Amino acid sequence: MSDYPITNGKGFTGRHMLFIMLVFFGIIISVNMTMAWYASSSWSGLVVENTYVASQEFNKKAQAMQAMAKSGVSGEFALQDGLIVYRLRNRDGSPATADAVTAHFKRPVGDHEDFVIRLSKNRDGHFETRHRVLSGDWIVEIVSKNEGTIVMHEAIRINRAGFVQ
Repeated sequence: MSDYPITNGKGFTGRHMLFIMLVFFGIIISVNMTMAWYASSSWSGLVVENTYVASQEFNKKAQAMQAMAKSGVSGEFALQDGLIVYRLRNRDGSPATADAVTAHFKRPVGDHEDFVIRLSKNRDGHFETRHRVLSGDWIVEIVSKNEGTIVMHEAIRINRAGFVQ
């Protein structure tokens, strides 16, 4: 007699190992393919069109933003029931002078719902317009100009209920 127990089955074979490996790698590949599809279909990946040009313009833009901050002009954005309101104020609280305000509404991810809208001037420092803004998160870039010169340029993150900075 043998010291080894007698079994009726073959036990763990090469076919079993092949099946386990195919299932394991099949799951990994399908998850990676799904994640790659979601990544490529939801975000363009572009922050700037040309990174070289953007890097060359960085210092000039930084100086303009510093000058804008020193001017003391500030903006106040509100979104209520389809009414987009933007108020410009000087450091002392008086209305700031501007003749054009443009708001660029951008989704944080994807660009298929982005839009640009010009706000109408009601009085000095007060601009508004009616436009339907879909629910969800938005990044609103607001550019205020007076005779072609940028008075205020800011970007805020909002949602339909209000804004978050």
